[in-house]
Amino acid sequence: MRMLFPDCADAVDPAEVYADLPGADGRPSVRLNMIVSVDGGTSWNGVSGALGGPADKALFQVLRSLTDVVLVASGTMKAEHYGPAVLPQTAQDARRERGQTAVPPIAVVSRSCRFDWDAPFFTAATERPIVITVTDADTDDRARAAQVADVIIAGEHDVDLTRAMRELGARGARTVLAEGGPTLNGDLARARLLDELCVTLSPLLASGDAKRIIAGSTLDELERLRLRSVCAEDDYLFLRYRPARD
Repeated sequence: MRMLFPDCADAVDPAEVYADLPGADGRPSVRLNMIVSVDGGTSWNGVSGALGGPADKALFQVLRSLTDVVLVASGTMKAEHYGPAVLPQTAQDARRERGQTAVPPIAVVSRSCRFDWDAPFFTAATERPIVITVTDADTDDRARAAQVADVIIAGEHDVDLTRAMRELGARGARTVLAEGGPTLNGDLARARLLDELCVTLSPLLASGDAKRIIAGSTLDELERLRLRSVCAEDDYLFLRYRPARD
């Protein structure tokens, strides 16, 4: 991977480039990682995997290796056939040395709290998953969730993501890696919970009607971002932004 900004370097280690995790006061910081085609699509035929390549997949693993918790919407978890987080042994050893679990637990956001409880996401997890839901969810579904996952109740009708972040922080999480989908990203943006955006620009045209990276919630005003770094590999661009809130 080459770095183009803020410095130029022919070869950089993504683990070092992305090691400077964002900070946040009173809650875990939230880093968002998404891939988008040149024409703005976040998926092709309903999934994002087709947009990626070896360099993007490698960065995906690096970002997961650095975070305390992965956050994903239930729709994305189901569409992308999520399983438990898997990392190479070297990454697991490095995490243990930093006082983290060997792999990050995955927290899935769902108002309905309805899942295939026998899916590998739950049954094969080495770190117990987390289900973030609401009091309106069916009590039987919430009870079933508690058998295979830690359950966080964050809100009555809709998930209160600010409350959910505080609950994750109370469990020891300092950093959260959000992986979509776009509607969850929009809710995070509206709640001003996004502390860094990692955007992979894929050298592909997707066309179609795929959502943007952030969708569903309209911000009250445009939010200014500052470019943190730009890297490139195999015609992919890896962009990193942070809100210009100071």
